[in-house]
Amino acid sequence: MFIYNTTFHIDDDILDDGLVFLKKVYIPQALVSGELYEARLSFIHHQHEESGSSFSLQFRTQSVEDLNNWAQTDGFILQQKMVELFGNKMTGFNTLLEEIDFYK
Repeated sequence: MFIYNTTFHIDDDILDDGLVFLKKVYIPQALVSGELYEARLSFIHHQHEESGSSFSLQFRTQSVEDLNNWAQTDGFILQQKMVELFGNKMTGFNTLLEEIDFYK
């Protein structure tokens, strides 16, 4: 099982619109194919002062192949839409995590 994490940084002047985009557009469209599921959106608390706000958006996926397929299709479209709407005022970077069963 894998967790696909994207950390988004949203400038203060578009914070409300950026969150609406994530909640109403990005997450629902990312889930349509079924390759990603169980979305979680979390606020990242800063340990130092800086402008803007950061959020972690996580999805589960069964395989790297599913994730790659999603990234090349729906993910690419969503990235383009985000850039179109917000330019560099909303940016993200991705991390792929593999769950480890610590009971074994």
